[in-house]
Amino acid sequence: MTLSSPLFAWCPLRVRPHSAGPLSGRYAEKHRGSIRVLHWTLLKAAGSAPNQGWELPEISAHHSPASRPSSTAPGLVGRDRDLGLLRTALRTPPSLTIVEGEAGIGKSRLVRELADDPALSGMLVLIGQCEQLHEPFPLGPVLDALQQAAPAIRPESLGAVTGALAPLMPEIAHLLPPPPPAAAEEGAARHQVFRAATALLEHLGPVALVLEDAHWADSGTFDLLSFLAFHQPANVAVLLTTRVESGPLPVVEAFARAPAGPAKVLTLAPLDSAEVQEFSRRILGVDLPARVADELREKTGGIPFVLEEVLRTLLERLPERPDLLDSLAVPTALRDVMLQRLSTLDPVAREIVGVASVLARRVDVELLSSVAERSTREVVGAIASAQAVGLLQDENDHPQFRHALAQQVVYESLPATSRRWLHERAAVAISALPGAAPSARLAYHSKRAGNTVQFVRYAEQAADLAVTRGDDSAAARFLLEVVESGRVPFATRLRLAARLGRVAIDGLAHAEAVPILTRLLDGGSLEPALRGELRFALGRMLRQQGLARAGFELIRLSLPDLHDRPALAAKALAVLAVPETVLGAHVREHADWCEQAEQAARSAEDPDVELAVRIARASLLLEQGDPAAWRLIDDVRGGPALESNPREHARACVNWAQGALHIGHVHRADALLAEAKQVMARADYVRVVGVIDLVTLATDFSAGRWDTISERVDAFVDQPAEFGGAVLDARLLQGALLASTGSATEAARALRSLIQDAEELGAVWPLLAARTTLARLLLTVEDLEAALEEAARALDLVRAKGLWAWAGEPVQCIVEARVALDDVAQIESLVEQLGANIEGADAPLAHAALLSCRAIMAHRTGDAEVERMLAEAVSTLHRAGVRLAEGRSAERLGGFRLSHGDDRGSASLESALGIFGELGARREFSRVARTMREHGIAIPSRWRGGRRSLGVELSEREREVAELAAAGLTNKEIAAELFLSMRTVESHMSKALHKLGARSRRELADALPDAATGDS
Repeated sequence: MTLSSPLFAWCPLRVRPHSAGPLSGRYAEKHRGSIRVLHWTLLKAAGSAPNQGWELPEISAHHSPASRPSSTAPGLVGRDRDLGLLRTALRTPPSLTIVEGEAGIGKSRLVRELADDPALSGMLVLIGQCEQLHEPFPLGPVLDALQQAAPAIRPESLGAVTGALAPLMPEIAHLLPPPPPAAAEEGAARHQVFRAATALLEHLGPVALVLEDAHWADSGTFDLLSFLAFHQPANVAVLLTTRVESGPLPVVEAFARAPAGPAKVLTLAPLDSAEVQEFSRRILGVDLPARVADELREKTGGIPFVLEEVLRTLLERLPERPDLLDSLAVPTALRDVMLQRLSTLDPVAREIVGVASVLARRVDVELLSSVAERSTREVVGAIASAQAVGLLQDENDHPQFRHALAQQVVYESLPATSRRWLHERAAVAISALPGAAPSARLAYHSKRAGNTVQFVRYAEQAADLAVTRGDDSAAARFLLEVVESGRVPFATRLRLAARLGRVAIDGLAHAEAVPILTRLLDGGSLEPALRGELRFALGRMLRQQGLARAGFELIRLSLPDLHDRPALAAKALAVLAVPETVLGAHVREHADWCEQAEQAARSAEDPDVELAVRIARASLLLEQGDPAAWRLIDDVRGGPALESNPREHARACVNWAQGALHIGHVHRADALLAEAKQVMARADYVRVVGVIDLVTLATDFSAGRWDTISERVDAFVDQPAEFGGAVLDARLLQGALLASTGSATEAARALRSLIQDAEELGAVWPLLAARTTLARLLLTVEDLEAALEEAARALDLVRAKGLWAWAGEPVQCIVEARVALDDVAQIESLVEQLGANIEGADAPLAHAALLSCRAIMAHRTGDAEVERMLAEAVSTLHRAGVRLAEGRSAERLGGFRLSHGDDRGSASLESALGIFGELGARREFSRVARTMREHGIAIPSRWRGGRRSLGVELSEREREVAELAAAGLTNKEIAAELFLSMRTVESHMSKALHKLGARSRRELADALPDAATGDS
């Protein structure tokens, strides 16, 4: 990882001049940790390393400041309800409101949001800050707030009583009446000041007086607030913020008996996990995985101030590992708060709380008593004291630290030797507990006690237990701790590294395991068998991270080292046998690896290994379009081996569903995915969840279920994925959707970017499909030469793999482009080559394309078979469930029929129009509508305007502008017709073109056929 330049330098908090005024130096210094804009640095992955966990966005010179990650959240998170309640209270004076919550919960942030709230634009918001000073300045926060109102004071309207404030506020004395004669008694003088402050607030109204950190207010300020509560003007609202741990404010009773009504008390709650995720996204500019957000919530207690400090620390600590939070340093500001609370406890209570911090966040009274060697009574008393000062709290009737960072502060306050000794005592006490030994806890304490032998033993036991419970991720974590430890003997680390390689695959611990296994392999001096196993494990992880070529080559390198381990060799060969992942290997090589895998499986005599090889064989046959694939798949699905192994069952169904989609069997893919989801529910197979979601998206795309697919695909692309390779497939879907529903320029840009990345990583399937999709798009926009080039490159990939079941669409694009260019010299031999290579294959997409290509060629020669071939192509795609391709074939059939006087062409075009309308494929819809209009075919009423199913919601004005533009009027003429400005017309035109997916007025006319034809 490398450091980039800082985004923001130190700058003061900005507030509206009319509401809050400049902040005092004391305030800014005291709250520097919560009000400053932090000095941030961004990090990005170096080189071609796989995406590990989550990464921060790269910032370049052309980014605007608004697009950069911000050190403070650009808006409140999880506080909409609270903000609404406060807004209502301030807008309906007279009102008294108290906002309470623990330190860092966001009270000040809420106040700042109110100060800038447009809904309060007619109200003056004055903010005073109560200081934690040894010698408080009487009425200081109120006077500071009133001074901010200088621009709003109208001297000619002030009552004489307000002059009592002049000696106390020399900065604005010139705006006030002369001070009255000094009162003889102190009480009378104070009463004059209270009346003056109240009168000035009434003069300024509507006004909100906000005092922050009222728990630190001086007695004079509390007296003034009590006076104000009983003499509150009708146009004045009062809002106080206070910490719950400081106890009730001295004004609570006065506020409860106020003539205007009792004070409203709003208690701010910590953020939940979803809100933590949103808070982090607004600061970092990227989405965190849910598991990281959950861990952040656990660490910070959901307190925004603590969360912000933690995120700052994360950025500074190179966030390369999901377990970084385990070793996260506590922010200094929070440490000071926690240590201050700890210091208020008596020595015995401090000692007991310190022991509790060693044991766990949740306090076990009996265990704590044993380790601390203190009586239960002493422990209970210490817990009560710690709760009183806010270190501990009750959670479901059990005491625990307020949040994980509070525990960490106390823990780090202990001397290192004391911590080590306490961990050793804890391990002894826990091992003496009745029942099975809690190996995970014992491993934790043994490691921190420096007992390496016990640590390794318990960590391995914990990993074993996790595996038996199906939690490979937890098992990988335990093994990682051992393998990473420099205190563990190298031989032991190697032995457990092999286990780590096995469980990390399914446990999704790739980000941590990959660099560890890489270092071990680079170190050399490994036994061949171990080296082969580590290479195989690392190769699989790299493939799952999206590094197809690197992973494939590493697995291939592992084979010579595995000749004495047939079971592992068979599994490695089975992975190599699947053809759709990597560039450069011909299907003959994949078939050879599959045969070797079957031989190794027979030698291994292991049913699980044999099952894995049969699954791979079925996948290989399926990608070739071999009809024997389905017989083998049905045989494996019906056998006891798959039934008794739910993980392999789920994985197999997902892999076969992907293969089915590649050749055009959408209905079969649907059935396989349904089976995979059912099995996954009882298998608890974490690894396959994300892949199932992705393949479901791909199936929905092919099947034409596009209602919510765009949002789901975008979310999949935007969210950091457990499998880097899955993001490529998601980006393919994103580009394909854009090609039909969005901007052609954006679609081409997205597809070209994907092509570049897929080539670099060596991933054949997204690369082939992306080139084909781009070729089809370029044909649509009549960029024939570029379309021909992309289709030819896609066909080169097919030839290199030898998988002609994938060749249908590339060949068809080539044929259509060459016919349009009137360059047909080579297309006949190409089409016949396609036909020869898919003869007897069960590949609907390829066969439909072959029929269309032959129909195009026959049409040039007047062959009577054209109509039959086109109709058969439509039927083939309909049976397979490939909706978009079916619509295109129906469009082609309809156009041919109409051009030959066949009235059935109208029905074919209507069918195509319906398919494209249901999908929301605006570009195709407009093209068919134009064809129908040219032939005088009325557009069915449900599709007129392309609005209902296309999801296009034009406003009435946008539709008026679009209809006039479709009729041929210029923007100037439209402006005159509708009495609009030119700028307004241009805005409406831009929105209409975007919503209808049109690039020109001509396409706009096609998207509004009812306006063009006069239908109503």
